[in-house]
Amino acid sequence: MKRIREKAEAHSHTKPSRLRLFAPLLACMMVFLGCQGPPSAPSPGLVSLGAPDMRDLQTRAVQIITDALADPNPVVRVNAIEVVASTGQIRLMPKVLRLLADRFVPVRFAAALAIGDCEYALGKKFVARLLRHEDHNVVIAASYALAKLGSPEYAEIYHKTIESKDPTVRANSALLLGKTGDPNALKILHWALHDRDSDDKVVFQAAESIAMLGDATIYPKLWTMLISAHWDLRIVGIRAMGALKSRQAKAALTTMLKDDIPEVRLAAAEQLGKLNDPVGEREVLEIMEGRLIEKLSTAEARLRAYVLAAKAIGRICTPRLTRFLPKLLQSQAPFIRIAAAEAVLNCNARK
Repeated sequence: MKRIREKAEAHSHTKPSRLRLFAPLLACMMVFLGCQGPPSAPSPGLVSLGAPDMRDLQTRAVQIITDALADPNPVVRVNAIEVVASTGQIRLMPKVLRLLADRFVPVRFAAALAIGDCEYALGKKFVARLLRHEDHNVVIAASYALAKLGSPEYAEIYHKTIESKDPTVRANSALLLGKTGDPNALKILHWALHDRDSDDKVVFQAAESIAMLGDATIYPKLWTMLISAHWDLRIVGIRAMGALKSRQAKAALTTMLKDDIPEVRLAAAEQLGKLNDPVGEREVLEIMEGRLIEKLSTAEARLRAYVLAAKAIGRICTPRLTRFLPKLLQSQAPFIRIAAAEAVLNCNARK
């Protein structure tokens, strides 16, 4: 695969941008930590206990997410909001609702999306106030929420802003179009994919959104992302393949379990787990049992590996993996705790 990747890069005139959207679904904020230095990760070879009672861990997991919603770090708050939405923790939505007034735009954006994704009707009048917000990203997030809450006319706003001159607004609009599930959005997403004014993050998000809408014609584009020389772009491609869900996409994900970067293998294991295939269990065990973690050269790489491993555990949910969750929930690193809490909530939802 390395030779294929090098060949692909030699024929590419566009290198992937290291900039990321602040939208959590594209930014993977648990993986790419932005400007802050990474907190300490767990020691190699976490001591695993016997099979935990996953229901007993539920209370602890909910408390971790609750605390994270009030964390001083806005990136932690964004991650917590995303977990609330993805795991359907309606009991925490009143706390998310208050974050519509957060001083940081990414937090307000994530909170508005969560209100839409959870179809939290009690937030409708509050999210409507954001339509007058000075930041267009917040406006389109509010529009998405209102459309999900029974006012589909607001979807027209992010249908139009995908043509924005601001690349972040354009990419976030592409994200929202993919989240709608409306196949009528495919035409404009393909336009954004090929438009010369679309920068890398717009192109990559448009590709993922097309996959989210089930258009198999995007497969060749996603494959070029998988063979990129840039490991972070390979992870974006893996997430998009997971969204595509086709047999061909699943085969491509299985291939990525052989990637030379541990984080890439873990991302593939997570997506395969979402598709009910536990084949990536071994890749997660390599990290959690300590066979590989010491070979990662930086603290940030080790942190990423533990976060991705925790997220994969939450999708695979085999006893050999869930036994590590109690220890991960006790981590001093907030990103690891959040990922472990998400894993508990996801595994319990499968029962």
